[in-house]
This record gives sequence, C-alpha cells and structure tokens, in this order.
Amino acid sequence: MRRYGKHTDEDDIRSRPNRKGNRPRTHIRPKHEDASEGLVLTVDRGRLTCLVEDRTVFAMKARELGRKAAVVGDRVAIVGDLSGQKDTLARIVRIEKRTSVLRRTADDDDPYERVVVANADQLAVVTALADPEPRPRLIDRCLVAAYDGGLTPLLVLTKSDLAPPDKLLELYGDLDIPYVVTSREELENGKAADRVREQLAGRITAFVGHSGVGKTTLVNALVPEERRRSTGLVNAVTGRGRHTTTSALALPLAGVEGWVVDTPGVRSFGLNHVDPSRVILAFPDLGPGTEGCPRACSHDEPDCALDAWVAEGHADPARLYSLRRLLATRQHTEGD
Repeated sequence: MRRYGKHTDEDDIRSRPNRKGNRPRTHIRPKHEDASEGLVLTVDRGRLTCLVEDRTVFAMKARELGRKAAVVGDRVAIVGDLSGQKDTLARIVRIEKRTSVLRRTADDDDPYERVVVANADQLAVVTALADPEPRPRLIDRCLVAAYDGGLTPLLVLTKSDLAPPDKLLELYGDLDIPYVVTSREELENGKAADRVREQLAGRITAFVGHSGVGKTTLVNALVPEERRRSTGLVNAVTGRGRHTTTSALALPLAGVEGWVVDTPGVRSFGLNHVDPSRVILAFPDLGPGTEGCPRACSHDEPDCALDAWVAEGHADPARLYSLRRLLATRQHTEGD
C-alpha cells in the first residue's frame, strides 16, 4: 500500500476513475430554494400526505433529514412531483421551525418523547361527564402538556344529559380555561358543533381524549365532508371505549377558517419530558414570585418563594394550589 507523507502535491494523489460517467458524490446538499411549501395532514408508515396550495400530495422524507421526523401540522418544503396524481411521490427536504409542539411519552419512566402535533394554537381536551366517567388526572396531564408546548387549552365536556358539569368545572375554575358543554341531543342537531366551532375559528386545534368520550364524533360534525369511522361502543366492564382513530389527521373546518387535528384516543399521557419551569409560564400572576426560588425548584418545596408571594397578596392561593396540583401529576399515574 502506498503511503503519503506530509508534503504531497496533486501529482502524488491517485483518483479512482468514474466508470459510470456521472458526477462524483458530494457532501454538499442543495438548498432547494425553489421548494414549495406544504402542510403535513397525516403520516402513515413513512408516507406523508401534504397539502400544497389546493392539492393533496403524497411525499416521503429525504434521506438528508436523518432521524428528524415530520409530524401532522408541520410546515415543510417539498420538491419533486407535486401534481397530486395517482402513483406520484414527492420528497420533503426541509422541516420549518415549529411555533408549538404537543408532546407526550408512553409513561413517566419512558425517556423517549413523541411529538403528537406541531404548530397547533389550541388543545381541546374532550372528556365525557359520564359513560365513561371523567378522569381528572388525565385532564390535568393534558393541560400540563399544553402549557409546556405553548398551546392554549380548551375543555370540551360531552354527554351533559347523563351528568351535570358543575363538579368538574369547579375543579378547573381557578385556571380560567374556556369550556364548552354539550349533550348528545345537541351533537345530533348540530348545535354542539356550532358552539365548539366558535372556539376554533382562525386556529389550529388538536383534539385529545380517551376513547369513548365522543371526540371523533364531534370532529365528524365539525367537518361533515370528511367522515371518519364512528366511535366504537364503550366496554361495560372496563368503562373504556375502543380506539377508532389510529393516526392523527388534520382537517379544514367547515364554514370558517381553521383546522382541527383528530388524534388517536389515549389511555395514558406520560410527562417525563416536561420541565416545571415551562408550566409556570401559563401562570403569569405567579411567575414573578419564582425569582426568589432556589435553583431547580419544583415549586412544591418548603423553601419555595411562591408561598411568600401568595401570602403577600400578589396572587390567589387557589391559583398556587392549581399549579401544584398540575405539577404533581408528573409524579403519579393517570388513575382517578
């Protein structure tokens, strides 16, 4: 084998001939400045359905993106065949910077976080008041994920004909979360969809909730031309519904500007990725009081400065209780 010293010139370097006659490989990737902008509508086993202008385009991720994955709601740069015709496939070459991210882990011990939706403005937490029974701890976890990801929460309470909403609303009254209460009759005659639509206009809203609460049925009412398979029956033994949505899907609202993202029903919502310092950003009346907290304060410690802040009258004690209740969900399971 020939070895080269420190002082070699071009004549000393042997180059392997390119027998195929094509251009040699290079590590310099094209910038794709002429790429078209698309919105990811759904992802299915590596194939992404995107909206490019007014066309639905099928695409797959370019190799140079590595392990970085595009999710529903991502704004992406796309090149290739953008006709949207059958058997065509474009290529996603860039994922634009995200404005918000809804994330979760499988459980609190799982270090791998999963991005559910990107660039959503609002998180609609859908829960039934009965059949199945509401799970406040799961609602708390969804709220924490919303605050951590930069989304505004919205409570959508269904099946009010089976149970009153007062007790559950009282639990979240101090958080000043907007809410909509619906009944099965209102869902059938369209009044429920009309009232919920008012809260969604001009926004991208992700819908979450465990199976059987009427989430997908409500989405079908909001987007009637995009019928999804109706909700499965609720198991009489476990009180849980069967999953009817298997992947997240972005759909345009009917009648007003805005999008809804229907997500699969969840049985758990892990918060291993959540930083308590981000959750408190949703509590502007408590935020200034953390300046005197010790480093890495969990805000539920004996020397937490928030106790003195509230005692001095800067914030309502109920707000501090709500904050600590939400943060405590990171330490427990989602059971009622």
